[in-house]
Parts: sequence; C-alpha cells; structure tokens
Amino acid sequence: MVEQLPADTGTRLLLTPNRSLSWHGNVRVWLALVALSMIVVSGMSLAGAWLVLPFAGLELAALAAALYVTARHCQQKEVLTLSADTIRLEKGIDHKDSEWEWPRQTARIDIHTPRHPWTTPKLSLRHHARDVSLAPFLNHEDVTILIGILEEQGVQLQKRAPPTMAWF
Repeated sequence: MVEQLPADTGTRLLLTPNRSLSWHGNVRVWLALVALSMIVVSGMSLAGAWLVLPFAGLELAALAAALYVTARHCQQKEVLTLSADTIRLEKGIDHKDSEWEWPRQTARIDIHTPRHPWTTPKLSLRHHARDVSLAPFLNHEDVTILIGILEEQGVQLQKRAPPTMAWF
C-alpha cells in the first residue's frame, strides 16, 4: 500500500505490504484449526490410533510458526522521503533498520520491466553504482500508483528492459 504522510518539506510516502488478515485474525484461524484437529485426533486416539497425537501437534506447531513468520514479514515498512535536494529511504519492521540518503540530482528510480505483462515491475533506488530495492512487496496497482507519484514529484525514472535470453 502507498500512503502519503504529512511532511514539513517535500513528500513522504509510507510503503507497506497488503495485509489481508490481521494478527488476531491469524490467531483465530489457527485456534479454529486446533479445535478441528483436536476433535479428529481425539476420535482417532479413542479408536486406538494414538500415534496421530504427536504428528497433529507437530503439524499445528509448524502452522503456527508459518503464520507467525508470514505475519511478521507483512509488518515491513519503508518510508520514502522526497525533499528538494535529497531522496531518503528508510526500511524496518518495528524500528528503522536501515537508511539511505542521496542527493536528488544524482539519484534515480530504476523500473525493471518484467518479461510477462502480468508480473509486477520491480523498483530500485539507484545512486552511482549503489542499488537498493524499493518496496518489493507492492502489487501491480500500488507500483503504478507509486510511479505516478514519483513522476509528479519530478524524480528521475529510468525504465530497464529485462535481459534477453539467448537460445543455443
């Protein structure tokens, strides 16, 4: 998602992944699966197949770990600040993990066009030989919105064609 934040000077954009389900929603889904699994496992263990108990527990633990990792990954945030003379990119989850700030005159945004029209273009912030990925989690519509905002702000954009495949 692309959201404009209030800024004293310039433009400030908050870039986040789309979250279809909140953390509490993930917990509710997991608890519903635990309840369903316990009904099935208790019936099977009463029938004498008690060996399914540890495997059901492992399955539910693996599902809980996968839900946690996915929910944590969806908490990523990137803040792109465009001022008159600098471009700043900040990345992090709970707090700012990394930050880049470059002069606006020499920095640009590369748009890596995909081979297939259904694939989302990838963006990167480039300054001389340094290249930083910009919001790889955005979907096609959000990338289009971000490119429109960047064009309105006068940021240098450069389209890059995908590398050609040589068939031997």
